Amino acid sequence: MYNLPYFKESDPAAVIQFAKEHPFVFLTGCNKDLQPAATQVPVFIDERDGKLFLSGHIMKKTDHHKAFLQNPNVLAVFTGPHTYVSASWYEHKQQGSTWNYLSVHARGVLRFLDETALPGILQRTTDHFENNPHSGANFKDLPKEYIDEMIKAIAAFEIEVQSLEHVFKLSQNRDEKSYDNIVQHLQGQGGDAAAIAEMMKGRKKKVFGE
Repeated sequence: MYNLPYFKESDPAAVIQFAKEHPFVFLTGCNKDLQPAATQVPVFIDERDGKLFLSGHIMKKTDHHKAFLQNPNVLAVFTGPHTYVSASWYEHKQQGSTWNYLSVHARGVLRFLDETALPGILQRTTDHFENNPHSGANFKDLPKEYIDEMIKAIAAFEIEVQSLEHVFKLSQNRDEKSYDNIVQHLQGQGGDAAAIAEMMKGRKKKVFGE
C-alpha cells in the first residue's frame, strides 16, 4: 500500500463509511503451505467495544475456505471507482501518467461461526441488498428444505479487524491548475472516471484551501 501522507483521509469515519459503501471485498489469505487463496464476497462492518468486525459467508470446501481454516490471518480489500490519469493533463507533461483510485485494507483474524449464526447473516444479507421486503427473494421467503440444504454448504465467518489502512489517491500531489485539468478531462469520460472527478471536486478545498 502507498502510505504517503497526501493520499490519506484525515477523518477515520469517512474511511469506514467508504468501506460500508463498497462492501464487496477481495478477501485473501494463505494456507498452511503459504500458498495464497482468495475470494470476493460481500461483508458487513460492525463496531463492538471499540473494535471493528467484518462478517459474511463463503462456500465450504473451496480453496479459500480450506486456507482460512488452516491460517486465520486475512486481508479484506474494499475498492471503489478508479481511472487512468494521463500526464498530458498536467501543466508539466514530462512526468509519469498514473491511476486514481480509493482502497481500504482491513487486516485481521477470521473465525468461522457455528451454524446457528448463519441464518441471521443470510437474512441480513438479503434484507440489505434486496432492499425490498416484498421482493419474494429475501431469506424469509425461502423454503425450509432449501435453507436446510444450503446451510450445509455454507460457512459464516467473522473477522476481528486488527489494522485498517487506506489510500485515497485523487491527484492531491498535483498543482491546482493540473488538478482542475484532470477533473475536466475525467468528467467527460463518464463511468468511473466521472465518479472520480466528482470526488476530486468535493475534496478540492481540503487539498488547496479556500
